[in-house]
Amino acid sequence: MEFKYIKITYNSNIAVVELNNPPANALSTTTIGELRSAFKQLADAENVHAVILTGSGKFFAAGADIKEFVPAMGDYDRGIQMSELGQQLCNDIEQLKKPVIAAINGPALGGGLELAMGCHFRIAVNEAKLGLPEVKLGLIPSFGGTQRLARITNMATALDLILSGKHIASQEAVKHGLIQVTVSAEELMSTALTIANSFTEGNSMASVTRAIQSIVKGIHEPFEEGLKREKQKFAELFLTEDAKEGVQAFVEKRKPSFHHK
Repeated sequence: MEFKYIKITYNSNIAVVELNNPPANALSTTTIGELRSAFKQLADAENVHAVILTGSGKFFAAGADIKEFVPAMGDYDRGIQMSELGQQLCNDIEQLKKPVIAAINGPALGGGLELAMGCHFRIAVNEAKLGLPEVKLGLIPSFGGTQRLARITNMATALDLILSGKHIASQEAVKHGLIQVTVSAEELMSTALTIANSFTEGNSMASVTRAIQSIVKGIHEPFEEGLKREKQKFAELFLTEDAKEGVQAFVEKRKPSFHHK
């Protein structure tokens, strides 16, 4: 499938999705649609074990394309549609049964930060700025940012960042758990690839996918429901060839040979 505003490249079993909508990689309706199509394509690709999401140029993503908001002012239903489109994209990413790593190469603002928060792991260059400045436009985050930021950090941090609309440095974001690792620009992609490989190389994708499902879905459920899901996913793995191989290899003191089944 051909895309206009994103590029997909591959490094072995790792797919790299690059936003390419200069100058700031704004998340226009078309770009969001392309990203949803791309992640659907990658979800179905058996040879893809992990995904890295990054931006081209100086920006990761500067948020929604505000020019598209102008004709929608005064239209409640259009507001609902625009929010749902962004929420669906972030949900698609979060619920992907493969690790998704945001490699934040520059400013991640508004919808751009919300996009990154939909990913399972976030690394950023030392110079990156992050923020949710929607309040400065008389708006609020609408791609899931009010919910994910509070869950990733805590309520007080979410209120601070959203109500002030301020930008924070990537190093400060690490303190809040919003970013896991900061690196130089030169090290960004190599670090992202190393992390992606650490999640998948030598592991069974059957267990990787179930671990993701248990964690991602469980965090939004009551504790007892999360335990129930974990129990079910654990039991499902008893029916897989990979679990049989992994257990047998451990007993025989050898490396397992997984076929992701």
